[in-house]
Amino acid sequence: MQPLKVRILDHEYLIKSEESEEQVRRIAEYVNDKLLEAMTNTRGLSEKKTTILAALDIASEYFQLQKERDDLVARLRERTKALIRSIDSVMG
Repeated sequence: MQPLKVRILDHEYLIKSEESEEQVRRIAEYVNDKLLEAMTNTRGLSEKKTTILAALDIASEYFQLQKERDDLVARLRERTKALIRSIDSVMG
């Protein structure tokens, strides 16, 4: 696994990852976009504070997606149980 050079804001980073090069670049681009969005929405804050706000936004999105996934899994489990009960009732 070769380190991959990515650019986030005005800084270059060498990233070693098990992910594909394409995935690492997509992640770096996403983080860069979130940082630029935070900088645009919070003009005048230090880079450190802007970075924290962007990280909080990313974490919020992550937890929302995790909740949506958990809700979907719960609905699928209930649906599966209902189908099994229906099959069992038909099978006798």
